[in-house]
Amino acid sequence: MELQYASTLLETAVDKLSQLPGIGRKTALRLALHILRQDEQMGVALGDAIIKLRQGIKYCRSCHNISETDLCPICANPSRDASTICVVESVKDVISVENTNQFNGLYHVLGGVISPMEGVGPEQLQIASLVERVKAGGINEVILALSATMEGETTNFYIYRQLAPFDVKITQLARGVAVGNEIEYIDEITLGRSLVNRTLFSDSFADK
Repeated sequence: MELQYASTLLETAVDKLSQLPGIGRKTALRLALHILRQDEQMGVALGDAIIKLRQGIKYCRSCHNISETDLCPICANPSRDASTICVVESVKDVISVENTNQFNGLYHVLGGVISPMEGVGPEQLQIASLVERVKAGGINEVILALSATMEGETTNFYIYRQLAPFDVKITQLARGVAVGNEIEYIDEITLGRSLVNRTLFSDSFADK
């Protein structure tokens, strides 16, 4: 049964909110009505925060993490180990790894994983820029910290082949991370141990 709205403004708000991931129209309606019940300044502040987020956030020119400047705070931090790059799928994974307090290197955000079923190939990801970073020199180790899914493993192997011509150590998370797990849902202790006990990618692939 289609929802009936007393206001076109309410219907428009519900339409926009329901476009968010995991938000259906009924949940969107509850959110919209909740905003209406709050003080007007709360709604104005929420809208202002979203506008500033959309207009003020850009992507780091080096690692593609979100940033308010051309170079994100992590890449611009001179105390970070610039010789080690941790390759992750998304910005959420950067946050997850940072919360372990076990990694002091830099990151490279791919923006997804290779998934032919969804029409995502290497050219849609930030893989070429990763190769360029390694090619430029100064990188001793690349950690493949992608989720242990079929798509993640496919992407791992593709990156491994792309980086094979360069003199760089390629490692991946230790298998404390169970196959099929998404990085963002792994507890910080397990993820931290997987970082510390990472293995050479070539050795792990040879065992499969």
